[in-house]
Amino acid sequence: MGDETITLSKAKRPIINEMLCVGCGICVNKCPFKALKIINLKEALDEDLIHQFSKNGFRLFRLPEPKAGQVVGILGRNGIGKTTVINILSGQYLANLGKYEDDPKWHGVLDKYSNTLLAEHFEKLSKGELRVSLKPQYVDKIPKVITGKVRTILKGIPTERDLDEIITSLDLEPVLDREMDQLSGGELQRVAIAASVLKEADIYFFDEPSSYLDIAQRLNICKLIHKLTKDRNVMVIEHDLAVMDFLSDSIYLMYGSEGAYGVVAHPRSARNAINTYLRGFLEKENIRIRNYAINFENRGPKKEWKSSPMVQFPELKKEFDGFTISSGSSMIHYGEVVGMVGPNAIGKTTLVQMLAGKLEPTEGEVDADLEISYKPQYIKTDLDCTVKDYFYMELGADLEDGFFKAHIEGPFSLEILYDRQIDTLSGGELQRVAIGACLGKKADIYLLDEPSAYLDSDQRMAVAKSIRRVIEKSSSAAMVVDHDVYFIDLISDTLMVFTGEPSVRGLALGPFDLRTGMNRFLKSVDVTFRRDKETQRPRINKFESRLDRKQKSEGEYYYSYG
Repeated sequence: MGDETITLSKAKRPIINEMLCVGCGICVNKCPFKALKIINLKEALDEDLIHQFSKNGFRLFRLPEPKAGQVVGILGRNGIGKTTVINILSGQYLANLGKYEDDPKWHGVLDKYSNTLLAEHFEKLSKGELRVSLKPQYVDKIPKVITGKVRTILKGIPTERDLDEIITSLDLEPVLDREMDQLSGGELQRVAIAASVLKEADIYFFDEPSSYLDIAQRLNICKLIHKLTKDRNVMVIEHDLAVMDFLSDSIYLMYGSEGAYGVVAHPRSARNAINTYLRGFLEKENIRIRNYAINFENRGPKKEWKSSPMVQFPELKKEFDGFTISSGSSMIHYGEVVGMVGPNAIGKTTLVQMLAGKLEPTEGEVDADLEISYKPQYIKTDLDCTVKDYFYMELGADLEDGFFKAHIEGPFSLEILYDRQIDTLSGGELQRVAIGACLGKKADIYLLDEPSAYLDSDQRMAVAKSIRRVIEKSSSAAMVVDHDVYFIDLISDTLMVFTGEPSVRGLALGPFDLRTGMNRFLKSVDVTFRRDKETQRPRINKFESRLDRKQKSEGEYYYSYG
């Protein structure tokens, strides 16, 4: 009709007049970079607009409310504003209430929340009277801004808390005299949590505290965070659903569209929130956040495999100065996905690297004729190329293959990343690219080291389904190292269990059937899980609870219901 619905800015970037847009979708299909989305939102949300980054930029609706004496969880997909929520509540950002062209002022925020539970929070924040402690999401970036020995850094934090008790509970004694840039991801995570807990604050924020940690370490940080709630407010963002369930008293679910908008839903109890999230339908809001439900199965042990054996790995051993890892002979079948579980620093990554040909065993030899595709634990980001160029280098013509598009590109939402530079990707985006490149290659065995790191809960489930689909369709096999129990439960047919003494010696046993393997592993870390009656998802039992004692006495650490 001649109206200028889309115009170009001085920087030659498109600006869309949202009042004139009729949602025809032409611009979405025309954009060569897949950078546009058209989303119809409920009119009622306009009153709840908290922050908008630009004219056509990301929008956040509503905020969660901290509750004294409780751990409040925030659960949702990546890219829908969870970290933005924490940045606003911690004072890193001042909410603009949608007035992105003006400098935000405190009086607007205070007026909006004057009759709510957040009124006192923002009042104190505006006057600088609210003490805040924030554990950041990407701990691997910490050594770039903080240097020195761990002991010096932790002792330099003014605190009334017992430093020795926190060091012991997080098992930090072995790294106290190490420099920050010498720490692994898991060690950095524990140091960051220790520093956050030591800081005297009125409210504590933890952004993805379980990344890089094994199940025992995850439970230790849950216990430590819970102690803070005696006299402080705590808010946590977490993608490990078992940890979120165990840690949180109440949970705010978030829904929206990645990079476009995010909405904070009404609070729910931890069990109800996670079951609702798995179903994919928010009944109170009448919103469907996913077009399918995530289901768990109570899988009994497989007595025998219908498929024939693919390969029998010999006994392997690798000796380092002060550490030794060895494995027994193991049989892998066509179509089998082997989960690999055990504490950190027990040799899981070392064994995977030997199988991948990246490390030479001290004893034993891996079949050189096997085609191996390997996704490492830590992914290089120093490549000077786009995501699409990287895939062409790794996969060549296979990138255009229908199998790749249907089972990897689509489920991982890779197409929207193709024109991005590798070194600009977030941790979750980089993980999706690395897994896609690994699964896109034709191989006998796929080796994936911690594929769930930095992925949100939905992406973890999508990755689990895609790995299983690729293995089934290609008649290959996979071995997967991970610490997320939900992920391992969804993806694994059998389990290889690592035991021993971390940083001293490790022994890989199995593969066992899933039930036997989980019972062996959880017994070694003294943790029991029950199954939720409604969804059959695994739930961590509180230590020394009635169910915990009962299951331990029965030797049933994983499959009991309650």
